[in-house]
Amino acid sequence: MILGKKNQEKKYVDKGKRLDGRKTDELRQIDIEVGVIDQADGSAFVQWGKNKVYAAVYGPKECLPRHTQNPLKAVLRYKYNMAPFSVSDRIRPGYSRRSVEISKVSRLALEKTLVLEDFPKTAIDVFVEIIQADAGSRAAGITAASVALADAGIPMTGLVSACAVGKAGGHIILDMTKEEEDAPDAIDLPVAYVPETGEFTLVQMDGELQRKDWDELIELAVKGCEMVGEKQRLALKKKYEGEVNE
Repeated sequence: MILGKKNQEKKYVDKGKRLDGRKTDELRQIDIEVGVIDQADGSAFVQWGKNKVYAAVYGPKECLPRHTQNPLKAVLRYKYNMAPFSVSDRIRPGYSRRSVEISKVSRLALEKTLVLEDFPKTAIDVFVEIIQADAGSRAAGITAASVALADAGIPMTGLVSACAVGKAGGHIILDMTKEEEDAPDAIDLPVAYVPETGEFTLVQMDGELQRKDWDELIELAVKGCEMVGEKQRLALKKKYEGEVNE
C-alpha cells in the first residue's frame, strides 16, 4: 500500500519538465539512416531514444506460394520481431501473439499509402527487427519501414510517420517513456499519420480516455508525426542528394 501511494504521488511533469528533462510536447532524440543493408532492396535504421530498429524491404518479387497471389495488386507482408536480447528480461526467440498483432496493424498502416496496383501477382516483404526496445517500438518500426519502402522505390502517396501520445500523472504528453507508460493513470495512444495527405492510418489506445482529452491528444499526435516526417524526409534527402552529387 505504501509503495502504491508513493507511485500515485510521483510527479511525471514538474514545472513544465518531464522526468527525462523533456517538455510535454517534445520527442526523444531520433536518428534515421537509409540504405544500411546492402542485400535488401530498401532499408533503414532508426534510433529513437533507447529504441534501435532495423527495417529491410525485399521486392516486389514473385509471390509464392501462388495461391497467395493477388492478380490485381502486390501483397504486402510485414514481420515485426523483437530480438531476445532487446529487453532487460530476455524474451523467447521467435514470433509471439504480440508481434503478430503489431505486424498486422503495422502492415495495414503502411499499405494504405502504397501504390500496390503497379505490381500485380507480386509480394513485398518488410522485416522489422527490434534489437533494443523501449517504449514506442511499434511507432519506431512503422517509421523505419516507411523509409525503407521509399528507399526500395515503392510508389506511395506519402511517408507514414508514427509516434505515441498519452497521459501520465494527469498530464498529456508526447512520445512516452517506459516509466511514463507504467504510471497508474497511464493512457497510451500509438498513431500513424501521413503528413502529405493528412490521413490517419493507425490509431490504437491502451487505457481509459475522457472525451475532453481526445482533441488535445490528437492535435499533439499530429504535431509529433509531422516532426517525425521531417526526420524521415531529411534522411532520404541526405542519401539521395549525396548519390546525385557523387
